[in-house]
Amino acid sequence: TMTANAPRDKYNAVWIIFFILGLGTLLPWNFFMTATMYFTSRLKDPPTDVLFNQTTNGTEEDGDTRNVLESKFNNVMTLCAMVPLLIFTCLNSFIHQRIPQKLRISGSLTVIFVVFLLTAILVRVDVAPLPFFTLTMIKIICINSFGAILQGSLFGLAGMLPASYTTPIMSGQGLAGTFAAFSMICALASGSALQDSAFGYFITACVVILLAIMSYLILPRMEFFQYYMENNGSRAAAADEENKMDLLKKGECLDIQDPVSTKMNNYRIPPVLSNQIWVMALSVCFIFTVTIGTFPAVTVEVKSTVADGGAWDTYFIPVSCFLLFNLMDWAGRSLTAVCMWPGKDSIWLPVLVGLRVVFIPLFMLCNVQPRHYLPVLFAHDAWYIIFMIFFSFSNGYLASLCMCFGPKKVPQHEAETAGAIMAFFLSLGLALGAAVSFAFRAMI
Repeated sequence: TMTANAPRDKYNAVWIIFFILGLGTLLPWNFFMTATMYFTSRLKDPPTDVLFNQTTNGTEEDGDTRNVLESKFNNVMTLCAMVPLLIFTCLNSFIHQRIPQKLRISGSLTVIFVVFLLTAILVRVDVAPLPFFTLTMIKIICINSFGAILQGSLFGLAGMLPASYTTPIMSGQGLAGTFAAFSMICALASGSALQDSAFGYFITACVVILLAIMSYLILPRMEFFQYYMENNGSRAAAADEENKMDLLKKGECLDIQDPVSTKMNNYRIPPVLSNQIWVMALSVCFIFTVTIGTFPAVTVEVKSTVADGGAWDTYFIPVSCFLLFNLMDWAGRSLTAVCMWPGKDSIWLPVLVGLRVVFIPLFMLCNVQPRHYLPVLFAHDAWYIIFMIFFSFSNGYLASLCMCFGPKKVPQHEAETAGAIMAFFLSLGLALGAAVSFAFRAMI
């Protein structure tokens, strides 16, 4: 077998590199989202604020004190993030044969680095609200387009290595969320100005991206990595030969060598999807649809019933929603390094994935405020925290399992395509989740 004479991953170096690359794919975007308050504060127009306050006689209802740019920021941001993410992850499933992986990964990281450097510089530069809004949206489109190619390429790359090498990417991504949530709480606690904390986020993101670029450049020097890349190349060549032989046989039978069909065959959609991979692909899509449908759109609106003002009110959502979610999600993603139950052919995996749907009504029946239609069944904060623990842990663990198993459902030489396809379904789940989150919030 292939693994019998495979070299060892010395000092787990390749594992660590994939972890850093996973961190590098999501930390920048997480910090960008953590800084939304900074972005919306830059969109305030002092004159209109005064106007609004006078006209509404001091009643500050939602949307009254916020101008158009500010109130539309989150929706437009979601749109500018999800659409490019989907388009480019999809493109990556096809272009990965055309554009070398080195260019895709290091190129994407470089573009994202430049965008964050620009964002950090802009913190210190005064820009009028409208151009600032436009610039920010262009940057969001850039980050997500190149982030999609980066993530798709990375899962494709890990697909060629043993299954456990997808875990460090998932785990690194989980740490990114935890790191961002923790930074948000530190910024709250230190009471530092929005500008200062935002500047800190963007500079940290720059440092992490540089670290990711450096580790990616070291990767080809690793004997362990070289072995799997060469092995993959030779297998692909063998499979190619096999396809050519099949074509020739068919050509002889029909006594024609139709150049069109031969050409079409070179560009055909890989048979990857016809294999069993679709169970894993749909599972990962469903996991993220449920997760993003409820978190953060619904979960962030839950009000504490225990606290009467004071510190717990301030920290309730940052701690029990963001930090707790990211910590447990990270724990779930990382657990797949030691435990991979249920197995890749087990019926239990899709069943467990389907059962997560129960979290949607559970969170809706927590103390989400304001509400119009549904009663509050789980008023106490403890319910919310318990649901959050199971919700986030199952998200990380099951998603990581699916991403690890997906590429293993196909022949070795198609593993890279399979990894890219899995990444596409992951992004599709994020986009669908973002779309249904509006409906879920409106039903409450």
